[in-house]
Amino acid sequence: MNIHFYKYQGTGNDFVILDNRQGIYNALTNQQVKQICERRFGIGADGLMMLNNRPGYDFEMKYYNSDGNEGSMCGNGGRCLVKFASHMGIFKSVYTFIASDGEHEAEIDSDGTVSLKMNDVKRVSEYGGDYILDTGSPHYVKLVNDVNSYDVYKRGREIRHSNGFAEKGINVNFVQQKSDHEIIVRTYERGVEDETWSCGTGVTASALVCYHNETGYNDVTVFTKGGKLTVEYDRVDEDNYNNIFLCGPAEKVYEGDISI
Repeated sequence: MNIHFYKYQGTGNDFVILDNRQGIYNALTNQQVKQICERRFGIGADGLMMLNNRPGYDFEMKYYNSDGNEGSMCGNGGRCLVKFASHMGIFKSVYTFIASDGEHEAEIDSDGTVSLKMNDVKRVSEYGGDYILDTGSPHYVKLVNDVNSYDVYKRGREIRHSNGFAEKGINVNFVQQKSDHEIIVRTYERGVEDETWSCGTGVTASALVCYHNETGYNDVTVFTKGGKLTVEYDRVDEDNYNNIFLCGPAEKVYEGDISI
């Protein structure tokens, strides 16, 4: 099978994207997705996405982790797919699309920044002094003093495969508070089974935990290995967060063909 692909990245979180509006890649197997995402034997990516048609929406987002399995919501992936849709001639002032966790809206600002509306969060749970919440994907958030010297791979892998999370997996975020509205985040992602340069749903989860206004509007600047993102939201109370937007760059890297 010959595949024409597009490579995009959002703060270093990189994705292979396929235009599947004609359904030509529906027969792609999980093993083939894994092969495409392998960095030494394929194109190399944290995940693969398909741009699909879906009645009532501008498009459907179909996301696969780099291990080849269908994944849950990916925030940076969603932002990249919106930019890709624009490059494919889908022009909207506000995009509406459907993903694994439901409906999303997004806008592309004049400077190219993509602002993606995430689903409301209804619960943040404490877990042994750390936090667990779902921002379209399940996340574990741990606050640390010096995140840049932290062994993210070792500790993230331990938590992800611990008894409470081994079966379904969980993404693990290590967060350092830089100021009252700035944080540094490093994430170990399930499905990738390694640290990624950025994780949109992880950045969102970390920003919700690190609110600076008890109630009302918050905006948190987040620094990742791959660049800077902003998370804006309204905090209603300790278990209710709405109007959540993940904002940042999303860029095309290149396009090409691969035979598998």
